[in-house]
Amino acid sequence: MLTIMTVFGTRPEAIKMAPVIKEMEKHPEQIRSIVTLSAQHREMLDQVLEIFDIHADYDLDIMTANQKLTDITSSVLKKLEPILEKEQVDLVLVQGDTTTTFAAALVAFYYKIPVGHIEAGLRTNDRYYPFPEEINRRLTSTLTTIHFAPTQLAKDNLLREGYPESSIVITGNTVIDALLRIVEKEGYAQDNSQNNIKEILVTAHRRESWGKPLENICHAILDIVNQHKDVRIVFPVHLNPNVRKTVFPLLSNNDQIYLCDPLDYLEFTRYMARAYLILTDSGGIQEEAPALGKPVLVMRGETERLEGIDAGTCRLVGTDRSRIVEEVNTLLTESDAYSQMAHAVNPYGDGKSSQRIVQYVLEYFGSG
Repeated sequence: MLTIMTVFGTRPEAIKMAPVIKEMEKHPEQIRSIVTLSAQHREMLDQVLEIFDIHADYDLDIMTANQKLTDITSSVLKKLEPILEKEQVDLVLVQGDTTTTFAAALVAFYYKIPVGHIEAGLRTNDRYYPFPEEINRRLTSTLTTIHFAPTQLAKDNLLREGYPESSIVITGNTVIDALLRIVEKEGYAQDNSQNNIKEILVTAHRRESWGKPLENICHAILDIVNQHKDVRIVFPVHLNPNVRKTVFPLLSNNDQIYLCDPLDYLEFTRYMARAYLILTDSGGIQEEAPALGKPVLVMRGETERLEGIDAGTCRLVGTDRSRIVEEVNTLLTESDAYSQMAHAVNPYGDGKSSQRIVQYVLEYFGSG
């Protein structure tokens, strides 16, 4: 019986970890699964757990008002340590590039417990962009025993950095597993217009977008709705005060712009399925939206998800006001340009990534 602990703390981590947890539940005679939350993002995390019917064995409950990165790191280190001392864990699974991911991997290393890193190998090669995610995932890689790379490009990144090929497994991205499961279960129609209204789904929350870049994004949105009366903006606004203090003063009181609190995963997936196109600075949406045939304009200067750029499902537009407006106008008015992005092949997986991860773990420990 293997004891495998999953550690995560944010909504994106939970979405991508959920299919793996549910897959492990299919092997009760081989795997004892322990779910540990840091609750780095409390409200948004709990929504996902309920949707996927996941029950935590441990909740570190580290979230505090205006918490700093050092607060998150130190809290995870201190609160996870006694749990690892108590449980005889064979493998710690972490996901992605959050501060919880790095800190959990570090505690596991201190106790000489192997680490499996899901979504390993993503890189921008700029240590401060995105911040702190780029360094989080690089540091996690140094602590990792099994690298679960979502794509060949991610594997190549790890090989260039000197990690042995025998430690890297290409699995696809588990976010596609989660997305396809929800779309099928809920029966969401993937329409790209509603009553002749084209909805544009917007998310913007990254630290590097705070301040002037986010102001530029908001002014670009205003330009778009002023030029296109058949466009409706749906903008779930992150709870971080640094985001809300910019977005609400600039975009409130416009009939074409719907500002709301962050949506739960089910509702967000519904809006994504019916969107005409998506404007985002998120990482996960670059992987999810193409699976639904939605063009993605990435409002960042760089992305670690170059597969989508190469495949044509996503396009980097940065945070320049005029560039954002120009790229959106092209997709709204040129059907060939829209079709080319909407029908490009999604490079991020086939919905079976979690099966590959669990099967490899069983084989690695001699149980499969």
